[in-house]
Amino acid sequence: MKISVGILALAGTALCASQFYGLNYNPKRQDGSCPNVYQVQDDLKVLRLYTSKLRIYSVKDCNQGEPVLRAMENTDWKVVLGLWVNNDDAVYEADKQELIRLAGVFDFTKQVDAVVVGSEAVYRQEQTAEQLATKVREVKAVLAALGLQSIPVTTSETWPSYHQPLIEAVDFVNMHGFPFWEGVELDGAVDRMVEHIYSLQKAANGKKVVVGETGWPSAGASYGAAVASLANAQTYLQGFVCWAEKESVEYFYFNSFDQSWASSNNASNVEGHWGIVLENYTTPKFSEPIYSCGSGSSSTTTKNTCQNKWN
Repeated sequence: MKISVGILALAGTALCASQFYGLNYNPKRQDGSCPNVYQVQDDLKVLRLYTSKLRIYSVKDCNQGEPVLRAMENTDWKVVLGLWVNNDDAVYEADKQELIRLAGVFDFTKQVDAVVVGSEAVYRQEQTAEQLATKVREVKAVLAALGLQSIPVTTSETWPSYHQPLIEAVDFVNMHGFPFWEGVELDGAVDRMVEHIYSLQKAANGKKVVVGETGWPSAGASYGAAVASLANAQTYLQGFVCWAEKESVEYFYFNSFDQSWASSNNASNVEGHWGIVLENYTTPKFSEPIYSCGSGSSSTTTKNTCQNKWN
């Protein structure tokens, strides 16, 4: 396929990009249209500079599961597949059926790291914890029936909404935390996030706690004492990622790309400004190194190897 000039330019300027455990990704185009496999392949070429793991939120919405899995075939990419859950169970059922269909087309054991059933459905008060726990168990049974019981299943919720029925149902806890949306001043933001992680680790009965989303917006209105700016976004990113590396906490940073289509119907107009790459899909938002955790950290080792992987 033809590689765009922008991607080639990026290849020449970002040979030693900072590495993330994983990134959240929505392949919708900036006008809200659905992606094709070639567009996803272009996205992966850019994002491979930063990670080899992505999380998507739905396999059925825009039918995005298929182009993502197709673009990752025969590579070392890994993906966490999402099933969307809201107050209309038909949406969940459609995602579940699409998951089953995709499992018959692709070898999930090669690319799929986990399945996430719902994202903040309890927080939005669209499901009870008990209802969502039932759906998690249903998907676990579906995968087991397909011989894919080794793939872990979880749900994503904000830290105060991860109630005990969910903890009991999931294979690992996948939590969201945004000190920005708590109106926390930047200086105390990472400490606040760490408090939430430790709190869930204590409640998780020995199950692993993964940070499914965290980040800080680079533009938009302030929220309480939390100020959206490029400098603050990078400061929070560095503080959180370096803590996570030190503590060996897995995380999926929010977000891959700035998203001009994202809803602005929120308490602060920041929704399009969480990415590490600008909305043109090629230009890095931050100068390298995005973060530096000091000598001996995995980030330093990665940048010193200066590997540019295009798989």
